[in-house]
Amino acid sequence: MPIIVCFGPGPKFKGGISNYNTSLAKTLDKNPENEVHIVSWTNQYPSIIPREFVDKSSRSDFLEGTRIQVKYITNYNNPASWRQTAKYINSLNPDKVIFQWAISIQGIPMGSIAKWLKKYSEAEIIFDLHFVVQKEGSTIDERLTKKGIQHAETYIAHAYKTVDELKALYPGRSFFVNEDGTRSENDSTTVVKLFHPVYDLYQPDPDFDIEAFKKKLGLRQNVFLFFGFIRKYKGLHNAIRAFKKVAAQRDDVTFLICGEEFWATLDTSKLSTKIKRSLFSIAQKLFLKNKESEQDYRPLQLVKELDLEESIVVKNEFIPNEDVHKYFQIADCSVLYYLTATPSGVESLTYNFELPILATNVGHFPETIKDGFNGYLAEAENIDSMAKQMLRFLDSPLPGENVRKSASKMSWDNYVSAILKD
Repeated sequence: MPIIVCFGPGPKFKGGISNYNTSLAKTLDKNPENEVHIVSWTNQYPSIIPREFVDKSSRSDFLEGTRIQVKYITNYNNPASWRQTAKYINSLNPDKVIFQWAISIQGIPMGSIAKWLKKYSEAEIIFDLHFVVQKEGSTIDERLTKKGIQHAETYIAHAYKTVDELKALYPGRSFFVNEDGTRSENDSTTVVKLFHPVYDLYQPDPDFDIEAFKKKLGLRQNVFLFFGFIRKYKGLHNAIRAFKKVAAQRDDVTFLICGEEFWATLDTSKLSTKIKRSLFSIAQKLFLKNKESEQDYRPLQLVKELDLEESIVVKNEFIPNEDVHKYFQIADCSVLYYLTATPSGVESLTYNFELPILATNVGHFPETIKDGFNGYLAEAENIDSMAKQMLRFLDSPLPGENVRKSASKMSWDNYVSAILKD
């Protein structure tokens, strides 16, 4: 019986990486011959980070009905727990350990765990790379990434852009790149270029009353959707400005914004929050290349400033798992006008509801979005181009069948088959 460990945030945490790790484990668990474990953080980041990371809203249990065993053990702020984690994983006698790599700040603990396992375990060490070059651009990102992922025997990449960044990070190493999971037979390091699989954690409800929910929220006929954490790299400020141009020409449109502001999840009146924000600001000034803190990024203020209260509806909160389907089922398309992009969980989630995507022509989007087929691509940082694509979508809607066709090969089953290949 193959024993597989998925190291990353467990299902109690918010966000795409938790959903991703859980989806991967659930797909592996579908094969009764596999024994699957999730080994998770208890605290993923330094304690000074002013944010709530635990999902305290959702009532549904993604692991219900599975055989998956979950162990919350790794505390970023307690180096002793890193060794305990490695020893615990080794005690399971795994065949494969799959690390979810999504932020460079975790490089020291994850690198330490992987190094120990490579020395004392017989398991294949796999790093599933959600990025190599960090979006935020810290001065120490490259160093932490290099340290964090260096002990992998196999890498999984979701875009060729990531493959190129990996090669640049380790210019002295030889890489064997393929798309089917074949492992290198020589000293080259294997890189399996796959994709971000389509999330199946959230399913459409065939009995959901779409029109009643649209009426409840006060939505107009055509609904553009922004979903997920509000981060600056996602370009919501540009999307709102573009929508302003659309709303000036059409009175049948709504921009539905669902998600919490990433850095506004704690009570700012509390002394503990004030201390964390101050310390985190100092750290950002020391390490961010552009010296710009994201803590005060508040694009939702534009709704009032641009007089868009009548045509933009905002749900500024974390959407519980059991309610996610509602917002995708009432939308006509998903808006991803990102400044920079690595394969996106929101993109994957959108495909599951067969919605076309309006995105910027950045990062991996041109690899997955075929302009005029399953979405429309706008020029990055070009408000006029973004508005043009929104109007283009209204004039020429794209059928869900196209989205289904484009996502047909991006299944978790295909993904897992490549990972498990020896």
